[in-house]
Formats: sequence, structure tokens, C-alpha cells
Amino acid sequence: MTDLDLSGKKVLVTGGAGFVGSNVTERAVRAGAEVTVVDDLFTGSLDNIDDDVKYRFVEGSVCDEKLISGLVREADFVVHMAARNIIVSTKNPRNDYEVNIGGTLNVLMAAREFGIKRIVYTSSASVYGNPRIIPIVEEERTHTFSPYSVSKLAGENYCNAFYESYGVPVTAVRYSNVYGPKQDPKNPYCGVISKFIEAIDNDIAPQIHGDGNQTRDYTYVDDAVDATLTALLSPKSEGTVFNLGTGTETTVVELLDILASLFGKEVTPEHIDRRDIDNIRRRVLNIERIRSRLRWQPQIGMKEGLRRTVEWYLSRKK
Repeated sequence: MTDLDLSGKKVLVTGGAGFVGSNVTERAVRAGAEVTVVDDLFTGSLDNIDDDVKYRFVEGSVCDEKLISGLVREADFVVHMAARNIIVSTKNPRNDYEVNIGGTLNVLMAAREFGIKRIVYTSSASVYGNPRIIPIVEEERTHTFSPYSVSKLAGENYCNAFYESYGVPVTAVRYSNVYGPKQDPKNPYCGVISKFIEAIDNDIAPQIHGDGNQTRDYTYVDDAVDATLTALLSPKSEGTVFNLGTGTETTVVELLDILASLFGKEVTPEHIDRRDIDNIRRRVLNIERIRSRLRWQPQIGMKEGLRRTVEWYLSRKK
């Protein structure tokens, strides 16, 4: 991974107790940062953060304008990750709007007022919908199929507007199907990889929506964290949107086959109806922009990332 130095930097991580957020929190602390986490613990948990990691925790919501203003005022850098995920957003679009859009506006308003050195806003590859060309470049037209993708794109647009109108130094990264340790299968909002792992371990037929030939660009969490913090520190990232993935396309069937081999089991999935959310046939990102501009590229391949994820899952059972 990249050798990051955050010594003496004050970093605010919104949503820093979530799956990816907790990994960002730990990496930033170990890189020398003084980290403050704000999280409402709706889907996050303080159990996600290792006991030896020293940070300040504030329980609260990005919807709380006064709270966020005070926390941003104390920070040098902000990694804005707090959001309602795609499942919650679909069930409650108004809450999605208030958190994902309103919360982002609160962060940006405070950053404009207090002169933050850099904000990284974590967006999503879901903003592309069904792309016209594979792999997907950042210039691809957006097509929002869910309230979640609407709100994430709105957050991006607010970031761009505050950069162009007020000079707020902001960067957006579009995550693609991040997976890895701390993605708890007991969390009802976890992704397909965690669900498959738990099913295989318990000798339950994993459920595949549709034929299983739909593809995604699965990104190991350490790579996502590395890219996020690289963007936070690099002056070349300012005012830019980056795809954050691997450039590798994997079908759901291939994913299941790798996991089954890691457990040494024969697995027969149960095919069920297509999903009613994120029902995209193919997704793989072109990552040339972040590779060339920030000199970042993923280090963990699919098989190795899944091996580490399974190892983490099994270690928790001991």
C-alpha cells in the first residue's frame, strides 16, 4: 500500500464507524492523524474499530448542522462518508435525501466557512446506471436508477458547485462494490460477498438473483482506503472525480466459485428473482484517471481479497 503520512493532521471522518469508514479511521490513525469520528451508528458500530486505535468519537448525525459546523471547524481534512446505503435509501427516500444530500451540504457549508484544506466525498459507481461503454470512464453519462444513486450524484454536484463557486478544495471518489474485513454478514445491509460467505460456512444454498452472469468491479477495502487517503493528500486531486475500482469484471457465479473453493466445498446456489434495486447487468470501471494522476493502482486481486475476507470471517468465530 501507499506510504501515507498524516502526522499532525486533524482528520474528521463522517460515518467513520461504518464498514469502509472504520477502515479509513484505522488507517488514518496509524498514518499519524488525529482523527475524530462522527457517526449516528445507524449501520455503523464502534466494534468495527480495533481497540488499540486511539481516536475521538462523537455520536451524532451529519444532519445536525450545528454539530457538523463545530467539528469541521476543528479539522484540517474531512473524509465525508456518512450516508444511508442503497437498501435503506430505497425503503425511505426522504431519509436518504436528508442524510445523503442535506448532510453533504452541511459539511460543505462548514468547509466553506472555515477553510478546510481538503474534503474527499465518497460517491458510488451506481450513478452510472447501465453504461453504454465498458469499462466505464468518468465522462460516461450518469443514469440514476435508485434514490441512493440520485442522492450520491447530487452530493457530487454540490461538491463541484462549491469548488467552482467558492473554491472549496473537494475531491469525489466513486466506489465500486467495496468488500473485505469488517463487512459483517449479520448486518442486514451487508453486500453479496458477506452473504455468500455466511451461507457457504453454514451449508446453506447461496441465493443468486437472476442467472448470476451480471458483473461487478469488486474492490478490496484496503485498496479503497488507500486511494481515498491518497486523494485526500494529493494536490492533483482537487476539483476532480475519480473512479475507484480495479478495472476487472467478475460475474456473481465466478465470485461464488472462488468462495466455494476457499471453503473447499461444493456449492449449488438457489437462483431467485432479479433484484429490485441496483439491477445493473454489467459494471467495471476504467481507473486510468486515478492511476495516471495520483499514481494509485489496486494491489489486492480478487482471489487474495476474498481469501483475506474469509480468513477474517473465520477468525471471528474462534
